[in-house]
Amino acid sequence: MDVTEIPRKDEEDFDLKKIQTTPDHDDVFGEITEEGPNYRNVGLVGTVILMMKTQIGLGVLSIPTAFDALGMVPGVICLCVIAFIMTWTNYVIGTFKLKHREVYSIDDAGAIMFGHAGRAVLAIAFCLYWIFVVGSGILGLSIGLNAVSKHGTCTAVFTAVAAIVGFAFSSVRTLGRITWLAWVGLPCILVAVMTVTIAVSFQDRPPNAPQDTAVWVSDFKVVASPSFTKAITAISSLVFAYSGTPGFFAIVSEMRNPRKYTTALVWCQSGVTAVYITVGCIVYYYCGSYVSSPALGSAGGEVKKIAYGFALPGLIVTTTICSHIPAKYIFVHLLRGTRHINKNTPTHWITWLSCTFCIAVIAWIIASTVPVFDSLVSLIGALLGPLMSFQPMGCMWLYDNWSRREKRFWLVKTCWSGFIVLLGTFLMVAGTYGSIVSIMEAYAASGGSAAFSCGDNSNSS
Repeated sequence: MDVTEIPRKDEEDFDLKKIQTTPDHDDVFGEITEEGPNYRNVGLVGTVILMMKTQIGLGVLSIPTAFDALGMVPGVICLCVIAFIMTWTNYVIGTFKLKHREVYSIDDAGAIMFGHAGRAVLAIAFCLYWIFVVGSGILGLSIGLNAVSKHGTCTAVFTAVAAIVGFAFSSVRTLGRITWLAWVGLPCILVAVMTVTIAVSFQDRPPNAPQDTAVWVSDFKVVASPSFTKAITAISSLVFAYSGTPGFFAIVSEMRNPRKYTTALVWCQSGVTAVYITVGCIVYYYCGSYVSSPALGSAGGEVKKIAYGFALPGLIVTTTICSHIPAKYIFVHLLRGTRHINKNTPTHWITWLSCTFCIAVIAWIIASTVPVFDSLVSLIGALLGPLMSFQPMGCMWLYDNWSRREKRFWLVKTCWSGFIVLLGTFLMVAGTYGSIVSIMEAYAASGGSAAFSCGDNSNSS
């Protein structure tokens, strides 16, 4: 049998080219047979698309408002710094997975480093993170449905419809079989944001700007002077825009050839950063402080309907993939080591559908109780984004390389990893405080959305 082999003589200097993929056996999924799903069936291009779709979809819609809080130049600088850090932490995932083939998700890495306590903390955080992301996806879908239908029915109905659609599509059992959805969803969301980006450059003024002046000039700021709360909330939104990181464990686990992970990562991060900078700068430049949240409403009128019409498939795919990842995580950990994980038994199907259904229900409740898009995005980015994308990856590098003091630049890399851990902790504490304050202000403000509201949530600014 052709089993994946990794030389064990030196874990630091293993040769990625010697790694062989296997169609028959996997350290996570066990024997891959024709009697069950093929979990190892994602190619290089499919990996890039899945990676990009876990990030582009919701995060991009909050970037112009983050630039409004920080200013154009500080916003771009913060975005690039976060992109660089996230690329490094994502790279660590690939190397750690190849050295520890039994790892399927971030809690497996936590168990290797910190035992049962590490597994428990990261398992809970992992599930909560993705459920909150699904909640923001459901909220985004409800906003889109309201925009396209001109508030055709109660918003609570739209959130329920979004949750049902997410449950249905996420119940497809393997990432390989939903890769085609990412091929549909990614272009749709890109067309939507580019439509708005082009439209705002031709409009006289954004729909939220004063309409009683003959000439309107954008009030964008090159450098803003935000309060600490606004600044850290904006940075948390930027962190969220890149925090598809925990999903990369599942993606690399289902790749046909995991040694191509780094190549896929470079293509993904380059494309994502280019899109974020382009959309964020242009939309904020033309709309200034009157940019809408989500950004798709910034052009208003018919363009808003068209943009959300294109975006709806992309938002559905985002909700699908982000629902699939935590459901698959729970499913694998419930059935791992049993024959039910890769055979079409009643236990297999009941467990799988129960996982996807529970994710959809909990996410629907979150979307209904925190119905302010920017506030929900920044809360996710602050409370759970760093814990999923910063501290564990710094610890993973230290775990694998602490004893390699003879290696070049060991001290520099060690200090960098420690810095990542400290930075993640700061962002988590400070960002969560700022996000909670923002949510409280949104509820207190006149016109703020209420939990389980029937009001139109597509006109937020």
